[in-house]
Amino acid sequence: MRLPVKPPILPMLAKRLQELPEEGTWIFEPKWDGFRALIFRDHDEILIQSRDQKPLNRYFPELIDPLLRQLPERCVLDGEVVIARDGALDFDALQLRIHPAASRVRLLSQQMPSSFVCFDVLSEGEDDLCGEAFHRRRPRLEEVFRSAAPPLHLTPATNDRNIASDWFRRFEGAGLDGVMVKPMDGIYEPGKRVMFKVKHERDCDCVVAGFRWYKDAEGEAVGSLLLGLFDESRTLQHVGVCASFTKENRRELLEYLTPYRKNALTDHPWASWADAGAATGSRMPGGQSRWSQGKDLSWEPLRPEPVVEVAYEHMQGRRFRHMAHFRRWRSDKSPADCTYAQLEVVVPHELEQIFASGR
Repeated sequence: MRLPVKPPILPMLAKRLQELPEEGTWIFEPKWDGFRALIFRDHDEILIQSRDQKPLNRYFPELIDPLLRQLPERCVLDGEVVIARDGALDFDALQLRIHPAASRVRLLSQQMPSSFVCFDVLSEGEDDLCGEAFHRRRPRLEEVFRSAAPPLHLTPATNDRNIASDWFRRFEGAGLDGVMVKPMDGIYEPGKRVMFKVKHERDCDCVVAGFRWYKDAEGEAVGSLLLGLFDESRTLQHVGVCASFTKENRRELLEYLTPYRKNALTDHPWASWADAGAATGSRMPGGQSRWSQGKDLSWEPLRPEPVVEVAYEHMQGRRFRHMAHFRRWRSDKSPADCTYAQLEVVVPHELEQIFASGR
């Protein structure tokens, strides 16, 4: 491709903020929960590049024709590939696309078509726009998407903190992650964390029913805790993991959990997954998935008695969408209290309204 900005490049990244900034000049946008994607178009050539610089064209064939029909003949755009179903984003449906069988991808593209939501322009025609301030790039992007039609969308943007705060409250039910905070004078810096993001975070008490060893420290340090919640039938469901501990904490965790390892598989609710190969393709402990890329997902069972308070962002179906974060042990809590009922229910917001506001 003969473009001013040539593939592959890394997308610009963001650092986390606890809340929307009170001071400064910013442009705010909803934070989309999908696959980050850079779009390169050079006449009849289209490349959909993933965050880690891999081609995504084969996984989203339904986007190729709209991109060719609607985009300028030569441009580079930054955005997110999403799937919207029943008024909300469906990340699980998006993950199903990463499948080796072209026939399966083609079928899913018809049953659950994807969309592309754009939030930045890196080049147009002969113009390399990466060195331009964002408040100059945004009008160029709006002109590109002036007559855009689904499945292509321009993300809403505002410099009004009150509107951004309203988005943060209302849009979560549609599956949006939070709010992006971008410096008005910021240039596009590939691979650098120069934007900011404000994401939702809540507390939840979970049963710790197992753990995984830390890499290259088996028998010495804990890598992650396997978290569970009881559903309506009193079945303990695996809802995610808690990790990101310091080296010292990992050894302290092993000492804390050692008493719960004794006779752990006796009547353990996940005993049938004790064999690492027993649940191939499952998202239960020990199971492999298309996203594990051959990683060792074997686990060490614990008697499901310790209770931990974790921070999480939001649920995707019946699981935590992202890794949970350790807050504290709750020795005062009974495992029986760790149910889905404690989770906050977020009322969905119609996704079509968000899309429409961006056009």
